[in-house]
Amino acid sequence: MSFIGEAALSAFLELLSGKLVDYVLNFVADHKEVHKQFKQWQSILPEIKAVLKHAEEKQIKDEDEGVKNWLDDLQDLAYDVDDILDEFAYEELRLRLQETQAQASTSKVQKLIPTCCTRANFSPSSFMFNTKMISKIQEITDRLNSLNTRRSSLGLSEIMSQGATSKGKKPRLQPTSLMDGAVEYVGRANEKQEMLELLKSNNSDGVCVLSIVGMGGMGKTTLAQLVYNDPSIKESFDHKAWVCVSDEFDAVDITKTILLSITSEPCAYNDLNLLQVKLQEKLSGKSFLLILDDIWNESYTDWTILRAPFEAGTKIIVTTRLKKVSSNVDSVKAFHLDKLSHHDCLSIFAQHALKARNFDGHLQFKEVGENIVRRCNGLPLAAKAIGSLLRTVKDHSEWEKIYKSEIWNLPEDPSGIIPALRLSYHYLPPHLKRCFAYCSIFPKDYEFEEEEIILLWGAEGFLQPKAKSQAKGLGNQYFQDLVSRSFFQISSKDKSRFVMHDLMNDLSQLVAGEICCKLEGDKQQNFSHRSRHSSYVFDDRLHSVKKFEAFYQTTCLRSFLRLMVPRFGNAYLTNVFLEDLLPRLSYLRVLSLSGYEIYDLTNFLKI
Repeated sequence: MSFIGEAALSAFLELLSGKLVDYVLNFVADHKEVHKQFKQWQSILPEIKAVLKHAEEKQIKDEDEGVKNWLDDLQDLAYDVDDILDEFAYEELRLRLQETQAQASTSKVQKLIPTCCTRANFSPSSFMFNTKMISKIQEITDRLNSLNTRRSSLGLSEIMSQGATSKGKKPRLQPTSLMDGAVEYVGRANEKQEMLELLKSNNSDGVCVLSIVGMGGMGKTTLAQLVYNDPSIKESFDHKAWVCVSDEFDAVDITKTILLSITSEPCAYNDLNLLQVKLQEKLSGKSFLLILDDIWNESYTDWTILRAPFEAGTKIIVTTRLKKVSSNVDSVKAFHLDKLSHHDCLSIFAQHALKARNFDGHLQFKEVGENIVRRCNGLPLAAKAIGSLLRTVKDHSEWEKIYKSEIWNLPEDPSGIIPALRLSYHYLPPHLKRCFAYCSIFPKDYEFEEEEIILLWGAEGFLQPKAKSQAKGLGNQYFQDLVSRSFFQISSKDKSRFVMHDLMNDLSQLVAGEICCKLEGDKQQNFSHRSRHSSYVFDDRLHSVKKFEAFYQTTCLRSFLRLMVPRFGNAYLTNVFLEDLLPRLSYLRVLSLSGYEIYDLTNFLKI
């Protein structure tokens, strides 16, 4: 069940209302029945939009299952309305092209073109309102009326916005150039120093393993990053590598990533024995530091297989939430991260909220700031996220609103999402909510470039600039807004790329619900018919029919992305996908088949 934000849905419905006014009503003016139904849509959408704030409050406070279902159905309907409106937009463009071609043709051909097709007026008589189209429009009308009726039965009513400015708008959080690298890391200095000393000490007894253990959001990865990037480490080791392990502990994949870090060349073969022999050769006589971040696998056998190529001179840091993992890897020492002190947590919060180490220069926020930090319960990620949320907000009442929010009282999600992170999403501006939720199509630890994300947002219609030339600048602004609020963070391996913290990735999946789906590896999954955006990562080189079976349930997809994994080369795609599945996906706005060896696109692909 998704945790839908009213602001994101409200922005979507507003966009739909604008599309109706812009061209569709004029386009269908001569078709009385269709025009009547569209006018009905135009009147009902604002009524539903007006109660969204109340719906979200009931979803949060009361955990009302009926309201959650209503919001899910509304979001699904909004996408279907948008798809139909796009069909009319396509028809308008087709008629314009037809007119242009007619003007350039002979007078004989011109006579075949209906006189109604003029630039001033496109009559629907030229648009074949066949039975299927009429049926789709009527179905939308019925669903819209049903939602409006259910709205009343659920007791949803309009709520006026609180704390608005004199102009009626909530002050918008402005982006800032301050990045994570400019923030002083506090609270783990002793652990960092002890780890550096252990890593640099001579150890001829074999592989030295250190583990960092703690709950999600405690700063395990950040501590590992600080050690990994310390200047003294570069002087002490011939090679170093960072591998994000997460849920899937695959010895072949991990070994390939290590080899890629050492040689800068992707490895094409998948035999673990050959990979480990090659890795052992590369590390022979060399000192090596390896970070294995976020391990969940509790199998001792899997661990012993993975570590087989490593000899004396290799130092490994493992980060994990599980104490059993720390025991399995035979840690020389396990660093168990506890919650930060109130003082240290307050410092992290102040640096992100006020760009200061403390509240000495901002005494008006001191009391409410300390109250908020107590609710962060010693978790550095929570202090960082809420501090980023309040950056540049100078209205004391807005800080009070954050402190008193009902979201703090929600239980922690089973996936480990803490209320503070839900709160940071709840107070995002509407346009950023949509952009962030879309990023749930990326798997954990996936590294992405700013330009890549902006192009995807633009193709999906999330960027609505006044002029097309402004789209890229608007996308840059949205992206940096999410960076400054700690939803994205700079990769520790490549400063030009970004990642989402695991809990942020979980949060994006929670808020996106069934709208976004992804397929990883050989997992057999069932996707919802509601899904609109999808991605997949396949690790072998031949992508067969069976692996695409899950996508046959998703007939309304707008995004279909194959995400590239650097350690794998080009792959081959089954023709059944191109000839059968792809033509079914008629609503696609984003299609990426990068990395495939495709030599021929036959005429079934019509653009």
